[in-house]
Amino acid sequence: MNVKKPRYESDALAWFKSSYSAGDGGQCVEVAESPSCVHIRDSKDTDRPGLVVEGSAWATFVSFASR
Repeated sequence: MNVKKPRYESDALAWFKSSYSAGDGGQCVEVAESPSCVHIRDSKDTDRPGLVVEGSAWATFVSFASR
């Protein structure tokens, strides 16, 4: 049986990985921005539901993580 994957908003987004991602299959996330929020997903399992946060929350997290 051929089952089509439903088309979600996240399918149309431009996803990118961190420049720190080694590409060796380790723990990586992908991020995509939309006008109202930031989408975050597991780069190894892109069919799995991800997280969606407000842009301000993402900026706060990135600022804290980069210290």
